[in-house]
Amino acid sequence: MRSTYRVGRWAVAAAACLLVAVVNVHAADEGDPVADRLAKLPPLIDRQVFFGDPAISGAQLSPDGKWISFRKPYREVMNIWVKGADEPFDVARPITADTQRPVGGHFWTEDSRFVLYSQDKGGDEDYHVYAVDPDVDAEEATGVPPARDLTPIDGIRALIYAVPEATPTKIIVGINDRDAALHDVYRLDIDSGERDLLIENDTNVAQWVTDLEGIVRLAFRQRSDGSYETLVVEDGELGRVLYECGPDDNCGPTRFHKDGKRAYFVSNKDVDLERLLLVDVSSGESVVIESDPEGEVDISGALFSDVTEELVATIYVGDRVRIYPRTESLARDLEWLRNELPDGEIGYGSGTEDEALAIVSVSSDVNPGSVYLYNRVGKTLEKLYDSRPELPNDQLANMRPIRYEARDGREIPGYLVVPQGVPAERLPTVILPHGGPWGRYSWGYDPLVQFLANRGYAVMMPNFRGSAGFGKRFLNEGNGQWGTGVMQHDITDGVHHLVAQGIADPEQVAIMGGSYGGYATLAGVAFTPRLYAAGVSIVGPSNIITLLNSIPAYWGPTKQMFMRRVGDPDDPEDRERLEAQSPFFHAENIEAPLLIIQGANDPRVKKAESDQIVVALRELDRQVQYLLAPDEGHGFAGRVNRLAMFAAIERFLARHLDGRYQRDMAPEVAEKLRSLRVDIDSVKMPEAVGGPTELALDGSGLEPATLTYETTIEMGGQSMAMDTVVSRSEATHGEEAVWRIATAVDTPAGAATDTVLLRKADLAPVQRVIEQGGATITLNFGEGRIAGTAEVPGGGAMDIELELASPVVGHLETALATMALEPGFAATIPVFVPAMQNVQRMQIAVDNAESLETPAGTFETYRLTVNLDDGSTGMMWLTRSTPHVTVKSDASMPMGGRMVTVLKSME
Repeated sequence: MRSTYRVGRWAVAAAACLLVAVVNVHAADEGDPVADRLAKLPPLIDRQVFFGDPAISGAQLSPDGKWISFRKPYREVMNIWVKGADEPFDVARPITADTQRPVGGHFWTEDSRFVLYSQDKGGDEDYHVYAVDPDVDAEEATGVPPARDLTPIDGIRALIYAVPEATPTKIIVGINDRDAALHDVYRLDIDSGERDLLIENDTNVAQWVTDLEGIVRLAFRQRSDGSYETLVVEDGELGRVLYECGPDDNCGPTRFHKDGKRAYFVSNKDVDLERLLLVDVSSGESVVIESDPEGEVDISGALFSDVTEELVATIYVGDRVRIYPRTESLARDLEWLRNELPDGEIGYGSGTEDEALAIVSVSSDVNPGSVYLYNRVGKTLEKLYDSRPELPNDQLANMRPIRYEARDGREIPGYLVVPQGVPAERLPTVILPHGGPWGRYSWGYDPLVQFLANRGYAVMMPNFRGSAGFGKRFLNEGNGQWGTGVMQHDITDGVHHLVAQGIADPEQVAIMGGSYGGYATLAGVAFTPRLYAAGVSIVGPSNIITLLNSIPAYWGPTKQMFMRRVGDPDDPEDRERLEAQSPFFHAENIEAPLLIIQGANDPRVKKAESDQIVVALRELDRQVQYLLAPDEGHGFAGRVNRLAMFAAIERFLARHLDGRYQRDMAPEVAEKLRSLRVDIDSVKMPEAVGGPTELALDGSGLEPATLTYETTIEMGGQSMAMDTVVSRSEATHGEEAVWRIATAVDTPAGAATDTVLLRKADLAPVQRVIEQGGATITLNFGEGRIAGTAEVPGGGAMDIELELASPVVGHLETALATMALEPGFAATIPVFVPAMQNVQRMQIAVDNAESLETPAGTFETYRLTVNLDDGSTGMMWLTRSTPHVTVKSDASMPMGGRMVTVLKSME
């Protein structure tokens, strides 16, 4: 059986571990209440047991049933191994040999010939797709068959859209080499590595959906107003809108029905909870398949038969996972498995094409899981492995669902774990806000939670407002509510609840989290400084403005979602609120000691987010420690890095919460920890802490020039070409020296001119005049504002008045001409758009250097990707020599149009 969309914690990863002798950091003085409490706890479990690499995990059954692949260490790094389905694990052989970074999930092609997996470099999340043929002989140097990179292009992030059963060696992938923000669709031949372009994505599509034959049939995207639409794809072209929903809704396709005429959707349009629909592609008519029978949560996942392609089960995650069979066959399977397996959550993994065999697992809050081979025909179970066989499950702490009331009366769900052996009274407590922030906690085994409980801490995991899975209203109540709003209040109120219940010691509460949880940690110690005794922020943003201005380019198609749910730094009201919600701007309030942890290659939360809060706290003489891993991204994947990080966290919490600490560690871990520690005096404040509007521009190196371009506009199957002349000359405005940038173009509506005056010293805009067809728009730029008039033929006029949250760039090409462009360069440039009377943030990134032939000659250029707030995207080619000259641009336009401008001559 196959699962589709969000599948909960019931899908188990397996592992193995080790229990060793350890010591406590707190001396057991007679009559000491802390020592008395620690003495009642179960034996200390080595952190290696929780966070070391598993011996075996992630078993996958080949569709023909002949092979089982899995992950285990090879050359001290997690790699993929294979064995015959009937063979013992000790005769397995490795088929990958990555020595730098663990290989993650993998799967088999439908013909059982290849194992496919994705891998990035150092956590940069630029994933490539690799294929391995297990039948090929191992290479002498590596001891494994060669792994072929099917997407060998620098700087891309490849996505696998479909592995069709009908064409098992030809998969459908997305590649963003043409435009970093958008994925074009290709058919990729695994045997040859050749790829055929199916669809060039110039329409801001975020997701493509194929039918069961591998034909792209649907396109999903977000509109500029934040709403969502799914369009029919016919012959590679976008057609009519099939389904749509508003910006406060969530809706989208998940997979096609077996008849090819209908598609499954998840939607909460017109209702609170997301439910499963079946939509007719021809008529657009939709039928509700199912909503949560208990009326509590959104639908979380579904299972489909490999044999019939029918929907066989739906999945919901409330306090626990609930699976609802939709066929008698699966109902009988579940009943049999529940009678045969220990109590816990049952999960279905991969299976054979005929569904005779399947990988199943069972796990619980105190058991990371056991994995079995299930023979559905013979009704037998063969245990393959335990996830953590050395883990003393009887010494772990139970996780229980809790509810508490927020200050406004809203009920907030969450989970609580209390250490074994001690009463739940005035315990040192760790609060763990989850990441996302549009994620959630669910019931099950969590190594960090059990690690903390074993060290003597109560642990609370709140699902604050803004968490996903609890309905539209609960999610949307988190919009704009970071830090000083209900998202943080719900966490704070959870602490007060535990204190009021007598569970938490109010003097010994710490907060810790990763990603958004790291932000919530910083917000907690900044905005409620007396609530927490310590904080640990792991890859947490400290400045929401710089966070939003540096999101990865490939998030461009969903940028409006961030603007709506978090805020728009270029909207004056939003920017004021975002500053108020950013811990960086309120560092002086922080009193609790902090441990900051960051991956240098993190593409989501850049290193600058941690650097700036560390510098701010250092200058305020606050207690702050900093760990930085040069080979990690958004979290620590490497085994030694991971163990070093948790050793530091363990010692930090023991020092400030009187918990237990394992003193000993392997020499390689101790050495790694020393290398990760950063001397905070060496950390420099990033240049753009106030946002990208602080770009330092200098126009003194420019010279007068005249550039002639041919501009071609394509729209609705029509094409129109025109000449555009851009001249740069020296001038004065009052007593100020300026550059005068004049653009003239002959359009079907008449000649148009756009003249911009830029201050020579820093290229700040002074004035802009746009004229066409007797209409004139005059804009005067001042400190924090734009004022002007729009005059139309006949004498009509309208005043223009706009407040600016920060300075803007007056002419993009001129600004780029002066920048220090090189591969890897990136900046976010705020540009005022007169037609919309607003500021658009243009994310610019140099992604390649290439030679480009134009009518004006052949130029050595840098290729830049451009992404705008409204979802528009484009490419620009500028000369490598300075001042840079724009040689070509290729930009998407509304309604699927396109505008291409190419240099014809220059003087």
